[in-house]
Amino acid sequence: MFQLGSALLDGCVLAVLARKDAYGYSLTQDIKQVIPVSESTLYPVLRRLQKENMLTTYDQPHSGRNRRYYRITDDGHRHLRNIHTSWGTFKQGVDTLLALNAEDTATAPAAEVADEKAQEQMERIKKKAGEKLADASTVTTEPQEGDQAS
Repeated sequence: MFQLGSALLDGCVLAVLARKDAYGYSLTQDIKQVIPVSESTLYPVLRRLQKENMLTTYDQPHSGRNRRYYRITDDGHRHLRNIHTSWGTFKQGVDTLLALNAEDTATAPAAEVADEKAQEQMERIKKKAGEKLADASTVTTEPQEGDQAS
């Protein structure tokens, strides 16, 4: 099983919320259909994203109690677009590495297969992915009019 980094987990949460508002348990269930994740993992992510103005909350009555719903903000949509771009670049790099490994094991020893152009291309992809992931993780937001200082 792969460990999910915080940027990727943020992207998963924001992607679900970009489609529809959700309360914590339903959000966890939606994500669990695709990747293994627990509520105890997601609630701190939700609080952090809310603190970073990526999400807002509102309460809705349900069976005599209130459910807290999460909604993605404009900042959250921008962050999601950055994550999506970074993920595409990162995924392409990993796919290239895995394809090279498949060729290595199928045809010859790794030392003989290492092609200079493929290596150069991978270095460019890794550098670009690293820059984009760094950019995505340092999104800053300006306070909106009417926001209260914490």
